[in-house]
Amino acid sequence: MRDLAEKWSVGPNWQSAVITAPGLAVRAVLDLNQLMVSGDLDAWARASGVDGPGVGAFGAAQGDRYAARLARDRLLVVSDSPLGIATGWHADGFALTAISAGLQVFEVEGTELDGFIARGTTVDPGQASASAALSFAGISAIVYRHEDKLRIHVDRGLAAYLWTWMETAAGNIATGSAD
Repeated sequence: MRDLAEKWSVGPNWQSAVITAPGLAVRAVLDLNQLMVSGDLDAWARASGVDGPGVGAFGAAQGDRYAARLARDRLLVVSDSPLGIATGWHADGFALTAISAGLQVFEVEGTELDGFIARGTTVDPGQASASAALSFAGISAIVYRHEDKLRIHVDRGLAAYLWTWMETAAGNIATGSAD
């Protein structure tokens, strides 16, 4: 029987993986708590204390607990520590799903960040957007700014692909290549 695993890229050790190029650094962000909130977002805010509508694409999130808006009734809540609210359906009208194991997070920073963004998406990073969900590097991603860095959340199964894309993009930015 043929080994189909050979078709898949092997991801790097996320603990130590870093991409560096002149004016650009990329690393994996580990140990974040990521929760998907669906339903009545006002009820969620009252129950959790995580206030606000969530940032859209390229919006600026601050602090160690924040939300990124994905749809009219959906948020990705990111926190450095557990929130202390049970997952599942809540009678107040929202559902909470732990998705930390499903999403890989990357952080990108440096003076060449605008060039990196331009290679990844056609979305104008200077225009406000209600949703942080967009196509980045040809895949679905959640993209926003956090503490002057760009954060990108992708399905864990696509993380090795995105890492390879980011290595190539960083190299092209460093050499000034249009590819």
